[in-house]
Amino acid sequence: MLSSVAIIPSRFASTRLPGKPLRKIRDKTLIHHIYDNVIKTRLFDIVVVATDDERIANEVKTFHGTVFVSEKIHSSGTDRIAEVAASMDADVFINVQGDEVFINKHTLEPLINSFENENVHVATLAHEIVDIEEVQNPNRIKVICDINGYALYFSRSAIPYNRRNKSYSYLGHIGVYAFRKNALMRFAQLPQSNLEKTEKLEQLRLLENGIPIKVIVTDYSGFGIDTEEDIKEAELMMRNM
Repeated sequence: MLSSVAIIPSRFASTRLPGKPLRKIRDKTLIHHIYDNVIKTRLFDIVVVATDDERIANEVKTFHGTVFVSEKIHSSGTDRIAEVAASMDADVFINVQGDEVFINKHTLEPLINSFENENVHVATLAHEIVDIEEVQNPNRIKVICDINGYALYFSRSAIPYNRRNKSYSYLGHIGVYAFRKNALMRFAQLPQSNLEKTEKLEQLRLLENGIPIKVIVTDYSGFGIDTEEDIKEAELMMRNM
């Protein structure tokens, strides 16, 4: 069985929703919900919150979670988890986004299992999207893959441009990444790439440097918290569960 570690990067200074990890959704903070959901999967040897903010660290301690206070110099969440992973040993390290409030075992298990193929060094998730407004939304990241399920490119644009194929199924990227340690350490040592800086998408650093990313298609559509409306919708969904 593969050993695995889940690391949840969490920062206070969100552009659209400052203090997001500490916002309450029903009876718990966002970071508490995500930590509990990852623990409940029973897939990981260790679950760690990586943060550069003492307020978030203190909140994690209140529910007896494991927290790592990182440096404040990281350009992405993956750079932050690489700092944590540097002193740990595991077959697979998973970067669970700090706002994926409904993440679950059904979603994460196939991602971990993809590493049973020794040729997989980085993997991520995607979900089919059909709503044209969602396809055209620059905040909904799209991915296109080769015939073997490896990413060709990620973009905020609607890729590919659909000229005549009315039946084409777009894939929306879900920002959960899994790495073998050597691939994660290599990522952290590479400078930010031009495409990464242009699209503001950290995974493009891997592709620009020739590091393949396996894409696992899931029926989980993802649910990130970015606005006040997202918080209200998440509360409603929790009530209905």
